[in-house]
Amino acid sequence: MYRTEHDSMGDVQVPAKAYYGAQTQRAVENFPISGWPLPVELIRALGMVKYAAAVANRDLGKLTGSGKRPLSKQQVEHLLAACREVVEGKFDGEFPIDVFQTGSGTSSNMNANEVIANRAIELAGGDRFAQDKPIHPNDHVNMGQSTNDMFPTAIHVAAAVSIRRDLVPALSAMQAALSEKAAAWDKIIKIGRTHLADATPLRLGQEFGGFARQLKLSIDRAETALKAVLELPAGGTAVGSGINTHPEFGKRVAAALAEQTGIPFVEAADHFEANAQRDGLVECHGQLRAIAVTLFNVANNIRWLGSGPRCGFYEIQIPDRQPGSSIMPGKVNPVMCESMMQVAARVIGNDQTVAFSGATGGQFQLNIMMPVMGHATLESTRLLASSCRAFVEFCLDGMEANAAACEASVEKSLSMVTSLNPLVGYETAAALAKEAFKTGKTIRALCLEKKILPEDKLKAALDPWSMTEPRG
Repeated sequence: MYRTEHDSMGDVQVPAKAYYGAQTQRAVENFPISGWPLPVELIRALGMVKYAAAVANRDLGKLTGSGKRPLSKQQVEHLLAACREVVEGKFDGEFPIDVFQTGSGTSSNMNANEVIANRAIELAGGDRFAQDKPIHPNDHVNMGQSTNDMFPTAIHVAAAVSIRRDLVPALSAMQAALSEKAAAWDKIIKIGRTHLADATPLRLGQEFGGFARQLKLSIDRAETALKAVLELPAGGTAVGSGINTHPEFGKRVAAALAEQTGIPFVEAADHFEANAQRDGLVECHGQLRAIAVTLFNVANNIRWLGSGPRCGFYEIQIPDRQPGSSIMPGKVNPVMCESMMQVAARVIGNDQTVAFSGATGGQFQLNIMMPVMGHATLESTRLLASSCRAFVEFCLDGMEANAAACEASVEKSLSMVTSLNPLVGYETAAALAKEAFKTGKTIRALCLEKKILPEDKLKAALDPWSMTEPRG
């Protein structure tokens, strides 16, 4: 069932019960590309932005002023209520336009305008299907705005909210879980590895403390990513000049969004830069890429440390989550590590998309690659946050140390000879290491046999615990 809607290009057949209108339907027909609609975070951010714009226009007397078809105060309240419902996710299904659409996001901006206008009319008791709209998508919902400043504003808001609400807490939980393991395993000595070759001893807790520090730095990077999108383009309208909007509009929109989200958004310092370029978004995603690199590294290290159980390191025991092979009975794989590593790979790939779009899409007064930039950024944020939460719940929380395996490798390591350097010199120590490897003896046994040092001095020098702390 369809109804007939009209726009500046003529009549369009729209699904009968849809809240969107003609311009949305044209875009649905024009872009049968991926089947990916806008991310829900961006849909809801569009609702926030439209709400903030309506508040600004209300307070500036524009919506109820002497312009074309001024609204009553009650109609303004219905408009605001419709915006809030979009923010709450009540109309996610009314945003069907493909991500790969017009590069400014005009189609999705008009999608939001149409849905909000029709819902506001409905809330006011009117007929949302009538052609003459008492609350108009362009004249009222889009008042003082252009897609060119409001769609990137919505992307910034969506990214910042997602980072603050989802990513930072998820990274913090993972950091806390790793710190807990570091403290619990501080007394377990193991062998270090550099170049995948045996190195001097350290404590398992120290190793996991290093992972925890990586996550703390990732939290800092997430906060830096958020700061990169705090400046909002709202108020620049078509090209950055602010044509057809009030001089205070951008400042008021930023203030209203800051109040809604608790995030300190501000009006862009230069609207020509803010409309034309998405450098802040490129910077934001660059920090997400760095976080992805960290998560890949931590997950891969844990995967190696848990390798085995009999023919690998097996210094930690990763929780069994599912059967690991369709042909090898009893095999269990480090699936949560592998999941996180794949997430990291996707995010690193998304960074290429965002960087390329930022570099090539911003010609003159507008970037025309914004929908895919927004999609990639929000996908990355969502994947990173979800992966961290799953990794904590299904891997870190149930992970245990294999103290026996850790300690068994220490005495066998040829790198134990390193602590003898100050006592016997590098050349002698190197010769001992080579002979120990050739004969299969430990460094300690060979030194005792050759009487390299008095036994008490040798014992002190080859004390693995003392090797895990600085000493002169």
